[in-house]
Amino acid sequence: MDNNKAGHVVKVLSEALPYIQKLNGKTIVIKYGGNAMTDEALKIGFARDIVLLKQVGVNPVVVHGGGPQIGKLLERVGKESKFIDGMRVTDQETMDIVEMVLGGLVNKSIVTMINQQGGRAVGLTGKDGSLIRAKKMHITQKTAELDVPEIIDLGHVGEIDTIDPSVVSMLDNNKFIPVIAPIGVGENGESYNINADLVAGKLATVLGAEKLLLLTNTAGILDKQEKLLTGIDARQVEEYIADGTIHGGMLPKVNCALDAVKSGVKTAHIIDGRVPHAVLLELLTDEGVGTLIKG
Repeated sequence: MDNNKAGHVVKVLSEALPYIQKLNGKTIVIKYGGNAMTDEALKIGFARDIVLLKQVGVNPVVVHGGGPQIGKLLERVGKESKFIDGMRVTDQETMDIVEMVLGGLVNKSIVTMINQQGGRAVGLTGKDGSLIRAKKMHITQKTAELDVPEIIDLGHVGEIDTIDPSVVSMLDNNKFIPVIAPIGVGENGESYNINADLVAGKLATVLGAEKLLLLTNTAGILDKQEKLLTGIDARQVEEYIADGTIHGGMLPKVNCALDAVKSGVKTAHIIDGRVPHAVLLELLTDEGVGTLIKG
């Protein structure tokens, strides 16, 4: 190794040290999705990041989505996907496929990937240990024909009722890495498909996590000049929402992050999952790769 390269390596390691010390023994909840979940090199990089964090004393908890994978399998079996306000209408047949894809194919592929990099990952759904208790979600839509909003039943789309994190805490304390599919269980044992961002945010709150990381296919939150906002607080976030700076598809993620920091999570990060090793860069370097939101 030449002197320049050696110097760079030493600089990187030295820069990471105070972050490692600060995060030692702390819980980090990471919502895994987007390009980071489909590009092969990014997938391997993510797995290595998670294993390294665990190795240096951090407790990473991974919550994953799987919308594109669900859509592909539904297409293969000839079932049309229907969405209302961005949420998949989920009848019983669709829910069976959702559960098979999220709790089976996707979850176990992430578990295997982390284990191949030297970790000890364990896959869960919200049904395991009654982790996520859920109830049916209803939404309302205004229509031109009706004076009152129409209540729409989305089927097996759920919202979180309660979270019992004891199974996650048990795994964390025994050097395992929990990998969680966002499927909840109703009071009669029925399955519910829940938005993964919401699960990650609520889980971070219940676990008393130090940080919530949401991986996206964007650089982070941009201002009206398209410049990245690297560090903002809850008050500024609310102002950016009010004036339309934060809008469209970014709103649900930002609201999830905002709810988390208002509920005790120290910081929430919306980061660019298209960047190799985005998790480590955000957590262990001075510059990071996204937007940090604090309370």
